[in-house]
Amino acid sequence: MTRSKFEDEIIISWVELHRDARYLSQLLHAKGTWKGVIAITRGGLIPAALVARELDLRLVDTICVTSYMSPEAGKEAQTQCEVNVLKGVNGDGEGFLLIDDLVDSGRTAAVVRQLLPKAYFATLYAKPAGRPIVDTCVKEFKQNKWIYFPWDIEYKFAPTIKDGGRVSGDF
Repeated sequence: MTRSKFEDEIIISWVELHRDARYLSQLLHAKGTWKGVIAITRGGLIPAALVARELDLRLVDTICVTSYMSPEAGKEAQTQCEVNVLKGVNGDGEGFLLIDDLVDSGRTAAVVRQLLPKAYFATLYAKPAGRPIVDTCVKEFKQNKWIYFPWDIEYKFAPTIKDGGRVSGDF
């Protein structure tokens, strides 16, 4: 099912996410040494943990932000809402990596960037509207792509066509 404002969907697998986090870690390692990692919750938690492991960083903190409302009952898509900082961190971010999974519209990123202006902001993925706010990313996607992360989807057995399985999508 394609959303009206999105051209199509991209599904990021666990393997792809892990590979991209390792590549991001390699880029960040080449930039120097870091005091620690600050994850933007919730999407940045897993990428931040992977980066912290790869760079052997033990100081890991979170900045907790909401900018999406949970989907209504029976609906798949989340809706954007006002950016709300639930938990901040001390300081201006100097010497720290600020990690998120995706910068999309840039609304959340802009708020966090203001709070931690000296942090090095890295994301796995970026869309054009938010890309100028971050310092580095691994992959860039068009603005009209909807990104599903491994924690957004459910894997289940698909019966063969012969045994009653069906093709998803409209043909």
